Amino acid sequence: MKDKTIIITGGSNGIGREAAFDFATLGANVLITGRDNSRLEEVSRLHSNIEHLVADGKDPNSAKLIVEKAISLWGKIDVLVNNVGAGLTSKLEDVTAEQVANVFTVNIVGTSLLTKLSIPYLRKSKGTVINISSAVSSKAIPGISHYGASKAALDYLTKTWALELAPDIRVNSIAPGPTKSGALTGMMGLSKEDAKKVEEQEASSNPLKRRGIPSDISRWIVWLASPETSWTTGQVIAVDGGYGIN
Repeated sequence: MKDKTIIITGGSNGIGREAAFDFATLGANVLITGRDNSRLEEVSRLHSNIEHLVADGKDPNSAKLIVEKAISLWGKIDVLVNNVGAGLTSKLEDVTAEQVANVFTVNIVGTSLLTKLSIPYLRKSKGTVINISSAVSSKAIPGISHYGASKAALDYLTKTWALELAPDIRVNSIAPGPTKSGALTGMMGLSKEDAKKVEEQEASSNPLKRRGIPSDISRWIVWLASPETSWTTGQVIAVDGGYGIN
């Protein structure tokens, strides 16, 4: 990873934060993005190789800003980690058009635009795209239908992009199971009390009897970006403690 250029969206906490630190300690230059400048600055202070940019996944102009920032800093892009995500907890009868649009704008539109603008640089570097999906993309869970559907769409994009961009660019996806990242109270909008109940239920029902931690996922991100996986593309890899088969 030494001197590689890595872009990680949603890098201010959880999986993105952990992956940024892992890449940086291996010698890579890392650009993290997110909406909260104070959190981004906190992550940047973890390692001198980490830079940050405030960018909102809902803003169609953010993709251009992110690519331009990475190129201005290091002149190339080797790995794009599409980690930013929007969530939604709602029954179908209560959902609004704005909520659905927000989920798909961030998870699909924003990801598509950033990947598109990164293609010329990734082709030049023979780079790789790693999409962060979810175990619920293939497991029906009441109340999160649109979030799950957006991640199922991301899995389809992963496989299709792998065909479109081969042989120059590899595209893979990681589908984490329930992971300690603050997503339940943040992205999914649950109260602390409800989040705690969900966490306990997820841990007890998982075959390995625990929720994941960010390092469980970040090590797979780093691995998929490495030369050791140069024969791997178009895959959706479940890293979920058995959640998807239970």
